[in-house]
This record gives sequence, C-alpha cells and structure tokens, in this order.
Amino acid sequence: MSWCLPLLALATAASAVPYSEYILAPSSRTLTAPTIHKVNGTVRNAAALTTAGALTSASNSSAVFIGVNSSVTLDFGKNIGGNVCFQVDAVSGSDEYIGISFTESSLWISPDKCDATQNEGLDDPLWFAVSGPGTYAADIQHQRGGFRYLNVLHNSTGSVSVSTLTVNWTAVPQMSDPRDYAGYFHSSSEKLNRVWYAGAYTNQLCSILSSTGSALNLPLSGWAYNYTIANGTAVLVDGAKRDRLVWPGDIVISGPSIFVSTNRLDAIRNGLDSLLAIQLPDGRLPYSSIPFESTNPSDFVWSFTYHLHTLNDIYDYYLFTGDVPYLQSVWGKYKLAMAYILQFVDSSKLANVTSSADWLRFGMGGHNIEANAILYYNLNLGLKLAAVLNDSSVVSNWTTTAQGIQEAANTRLWDSSANLFWDNDVNTTGSSLHPQDGNAWAIVSGLVSSDRASEISAALQARWVRPYGAPAPEAGATVSPFASGFEVQAHYLAGHPERAIELIEFMWADFMLDDPRMTNSTFIEGYSTDGSLHYAPYANDARVSHAHGWATGPTSTLSFLGAGIQLTSGAGETWLLKPLLGGLSSISAGYTSPLGQFSASWRSSNSTGLQGEFSTPPGTSGTLTLPVTGSEKRLVLNGPGGRQVRSVPSDQSSITVAGLKGGKYTVSLD
Repeated sequence: MSWCLPLLALATAASAVPYSEYILAPSSRTLTAPTIHKVNGTVRNAAALTTAGALTSASNSSAVFIGVNSSVTLDFGKNIGGNVCFQVDAVSGSDEYIGISFTESSLWISPDKCDATQNEGLDDPLWFAVSGPGTYAADIQHQRGGFRYLNVLHNSTGSVSVSTLTVNWTAVPQMSDPRDYAGYFHSSSEKLNRVWYAGAYTNQLCSILSSTGSALNLPLSGWAYNYTIANGTAVLVDGAKRDRLVWPGDIVISGPSIFVSTNRLDAIRNGLDSLLAIQLPDGRLPYSSIPFESTNPSDFVWSFTYHLHTLNDIYDYYLFTGDVPYLQSVWGKYKLAMAYILQFVDSSKLANVTSSADWLRFGMGGHNIEANAILYYNLNLGLKLAAVLNDSSVVSNWTTTAQGIQEAANTRLWDSSANLFWDNDVNTTGSSLHPQDGNAWAIVSGLVSSDRASEISAALQARWVRPYGAPAPEAGATVSPFASGFEVQAHYLAGHPERAIELIEFMWADFMLDDPRMTNSTFIEGYSTDGSLHYAPYANDARVSHAHGWATGPTSTLSFLGAGIQLTSGAGETWLLKPLLGGLSSISAGYTSPLGQFSASWRSSNSTGLQGEFSTPPGTSGTLTLPVTGSEKRLVLNGPGGRQVRSVPSDQSSITVAGLKGGKYTVSLD
C-alpha cells in the first residue's frame, strides 16, 4: 500500500505542454475529493474527507460516522478511476463495517449500491471490516475503473472515525506523468477546446493495467477486475468501468485520438497483439479479446465489420509509427484475414454479410452499406500497405474488388429520393432505413463522389435531434457517439466543416459534457434520442459506460481535418496540410510522430483573410491545400524553399502547393 500516502507527499508539478490548463489528468496519482455531494444520517465533520480536510489531517481531524446508515457521498468533480484507501482513527462498538460504493452519473448515487457492470442489477459496495485504527485499502483488482462519486457508508450500530480518504488513480499506468501530453489543440471555440481534451482524458481512463481487464460476467457482490487480457504493462480497452476488453471497432476511434494527444501507442499495440494472437487458422479475426472471445472455433464470435476494423487499426498503427518491421511481422495474418473476408463478395460485386455482430446496431446482414463501405476503405488502405512492403501479389484482386464495390453500392443501394443509402438491398431491417453508420462511412471511405458526399452531409444534418445529437436509426431511438464520430469526419470530408463544428458543439459540449447527469469530463457510450440516458442494447440503464473511448472521435478529427495536419505515409514521411476552419476565427494543433513535431496555427478574418504557420519535421515532404471562397487574390508562402507568390484561381474551391520540404512555413491567403 505504498501509494496510500498523504496528499502532500505525492503532489507533482503540472506539465508545461501548450494549453495544459485544459488537461483533465491529475498532477498526482493520489486524489482526494474536493467537495461533498450529500450527507445521510449522522456524520460529524464530514468535510474531513475532502481535499481541505486531508491537508489538515495532522491535527487528527476525522469524519465520525455514528449509527446505522450514516454516509457521505464525495464528488471528485470529474470521472476518475482507481482503488480507495482510508485511515480509521477510532472505532466504537463491535462488528463495525465501512462500505465504499461508486458511480459515474449522478443518476445512480446510492449509499449501498454502485452503478452497474452487468444487466442483472447494481454492483454491491466494497465492504471493509473495521476492527480498529489503521489503514484500509482496496487492492488493485478491486479498483473501480470509472466513477465521479464515491460513497462512504457505515451500516453498524457503533461509530467509526475516518480520515485521509484517497484514491490511487490507476489510468495510463505506462505514463509516469499523466499530464505529459505530446499533442495539443486550441481554437476560438471554447466548446471545441473542452471537447478535445475531454476526449483525450476519456482515452486515458480507458488505458488500463493489462492484468485488470474484463468487467463482464462478474458477480454483483465481490466483483473484481482480475483478468489479464494482453501482454505488456498497459492496454487500450473500450470503457473504464466496463467492458474493460479490447474491441477493434472502438480502437478505430480511440486509437487516432490517443495519437494526437498523449501518443502512448504501446497500449494500442498490446491490444492489437492480443487480437492477432487468437486469429483462427481460416483467417477469422476475433470480435473482441479474451475472455469475451472463445479460442474454440465452434464458439468463436465473428463480426464482419470488427474483423475489418482490426485491419484498419493495423494501418493506423503503421501510419502513426512508420514501424515497418511490425507491419512485416503481421502481414501474413493481415493477408489471411483479407482472403477470408473477400469470399463474401458475390456476383453482385458486394459483400453479402452473414454475421449479425457489429457495434450493437440492429439488422446487420445482406449487402449492407456500412459493411461494404468499410471493406472498400480497407481494401484501399491494404493496397497502400502492400506498396510499403513491395507485395504485388494482392494488387490486382484488391483493386478490382474495390472498384466493383464502389460501382455496385452506388448503383444498388442509393436512394435518390432521400439522398442517402439504404441499409441494404434485402430488407433485413425495413425498407425505409437509411443508417447513420453506412452513410457516414460512404463518405469517410471515399466510396462516393464529392457531389453525392455533399448530398449525404445535408441529409444527415437534417435529421439531427436537438439538443441531443445525431440519430443512429439502425440502433433504434439511439444517439451513438461512436457512429456520430464518423459523421463528424464525413461532414469535414464532404466540404462542410461548419456542420461538423456545430454537431460537436451541441452534442459533445452542450449535452455530453455539460448535462448534469454526465461526468462533465468524459464521454458516454450511448443514449436515447429523447435525451434519457438509456442505451437501447442494455436492459439496465446503470450499466452504460460514461468513459468510452469510442465516443472520442472529435479529438483526432479536429487535429487531422480541422487544423488540417494529416500524415499520408508512415510516421509522416509525407504529409498534407489542409485546414478547414468552418467559421472559426482561429485553430491550432500539434502532435508528434517518431520523425518529430507536426504543428499548425491558422487565423481567419474578413480583413486579413487566412493567415497561418505550420511546421513539419526536416527530411519529410508534403502538400499544402487551402480553401478559397472567391474573394482571395494571392497566396504568399514563406519556408525552406524561399518565398512563393501564387495567384488564386477564380474557378476553384481550393489552391494547392505540392512538393514542399519539411520545415517551418508562414502562409498568407488574401
């Protein structure tokens, strides 16, 4: 229990990274609650359990719990995770117990219950038999992955005096300083700034000690996070409270957002390795990690889309690291997995999906637009990886298949009356369904023309349910931050950044951060279109995760597509600078690859036009593309190649300068 120390002993200096005032990660792993949310029964001097009380512990200030059902609910002010420790100073009576319960949302605060990890009910508290003065602490397996509120309950007839209650914050165990971010973001929208950093913090809570995985199928009493789900110190999982498993679909969102913020990719690689380790000999990749997934082929749970997401995660890991030896080591498994998936492409030139497993949406099957758009995307990424490894054996098949999917999807699945794609062509979920996921992915994957992308973007915007978000009708009356993360990307890629910004501001900032039922610091797994915190796939509302990495899409999207800093080959050896301000007056971002720092800062006004600076590592090369509105006359670019002045074409929506060397540049477009 070496971590169970007074607060002053473990305080550390705050990180000096840019805009560190927005970072939600603590400066010490030993936390105390700043405020009390509620007191029940008879408790004297409850304030002794707060931060102020901890600082006066030397004067023997204690909270005294007297009689049955005396309790204090502490509010940490944000979602945290870790194991609890407290000091008992005095005990009066026999058979005295202290119970500790946890909850993420204020909806589920209870003296004698936690929120839920299972559908069957609420989790029981951790009970401590208090026999006398001393230090009492939960072990690492009895940490709670996500909670904002911690309840201290005394249920015995005597009295117990408690002081110095702390929580050992256990997230991102591979980071010696949790505030040591490698990336940053800032804009003229305070809402976007808060969302970017809340996304980064959410993913920190979802990066856990590898031996503390799996919150599924636990008993409601005696629950413990005690399953080793990956090798290495840390692993990226879906949610902090639950499932605490590796899900490749979640990593498609959370992985890029980790890269642009903390850049601690070891947790991602450990998760990928855990999935690849249980690939079946026929090529099937698992839906999730063990122990959810069986290694017995007859019990193996397979998902068409999550199979592809594992391959997409491999591409992202290579893109962010440039790690060619790693890519070579997994290339055989990658090609085997691709060969397995391509057998589902039939005479229609589309894949016919036979597995219903996906992100808990309904009706997956048939010639599904989401599945086929992701397959189209994956084939094109696979061709890029094949080129890196000089493997020409797959080029013809993958190219032809991708072309066939693009042609067939646009012909067979497009509904011109709605300007959206049908879910599929076999009516598995109703002929009127136009899914959010498939239509967003049609743009993200490049499956559609720019005109059709713009039509889809407008149609998706028209369905927004204010003030709650973008609906995912393929999952019922549901708002999915996961599917909406792809919609945000889609609006940017369709040339409508103002729509992406508007959606982020009212869905992620106004509702998902500021609603009093939320943690005000991390992002929820899903909820209903009427604003209730009910997620359709779950029978138990208290089970919903309020720190879910798949809800953090805006963090990477604002860096890649808002500030426009995009890597186009491994580690950013080549890059694209393409900012889309979408009405913002300023936006800045930066992140780091093994080649060095990438950063950009842009300002826009009617009087000065677009002004900016960007920097890329020496030895790299890339392209600058800037949007134009028709009023600009010239582009002035100063950098390693000297000064360039170019006239702005009056008949184009952008101006591009290619062949730029890595280095520092200033830009003026007026």
